[in-house]
Amino acid sequence: MSLLTYLDSIRARDPAPRSRAEILTYPGVWALGWHKVAHRLFRARLFFLARCVNHFSRATTAIDIHPGATIGRNFFIDHGFVVIGETAVIGDNVTIYQCVTLGGTSPDNGVGGKRHPTIADGAIIGSGAQVLGPITVGERARVGANAVVTRDVPEGAVMVGIPARPTMVEGGQAPERRFVPYGTPCSEMFDPATQKVELLRCELEAMRKRLDVLLDEQSEERRNRA
Repeated sequence: MSLLTYLDSIRARDPAPRSRAEILTYPGVWALGWHKVAHRLFRARLFFLARCVNHFSRATTAIDIHPGATIGRNFFIDHGFVVIGETAVIGDNVTIYQCVTLGGTSPDNGVGGKRHPTIADGAIIGSGAQVLGPITVGERARVGANAVVTRDVPEGAVMVGIPARPTMVEGGQAPERRFVPYGTPCSEMFDPATQKVELLRCELEAMRKRLDVLLDEQSEERRNRA
């Protein structure tokens, strides 16, 4: 993957930058670049050097990616203040917003093993979300702002709340032709700080639509009986 391809993938997901050069100032881009160096050192079992690179990256970007984490193509951290654990696995075209933790849980049997999440291709993790333990977030799934996820997330699901639960927001199952900022398909423009409220509003609208359909079906049945 070339640098230009990577920068273009970010520009397709973020309307803010006016040029590729501007994207090069993003802390998430630098954190990913330093992680590639640290990860190679980690795989070569040069753990101390890998940690040194990791600490330098954290000090300069406010993003902490453990050298052991496995990251796919076109990974985008928007803004920063993100923590990603050692055994986390991140697929291709994943987007993470600020203040997200991909954290671990202590295994009951005392064996290190897989302690952190696996994030599948195309997933979006909203700001402030906490994804904890050796769970899997499915392809194209969306985790809403400040959600706490401790169980597997199905492919295409939209999760909100503490603990996170799937919503009735439409659009999660079918692949989107365009990137949906903040993981919410219901509104063209809104403040990402209010994403959770927006998701709940969309869920309510979906429930109202479903209720209208059920009422129409009941009315039709009554007319047929008459």
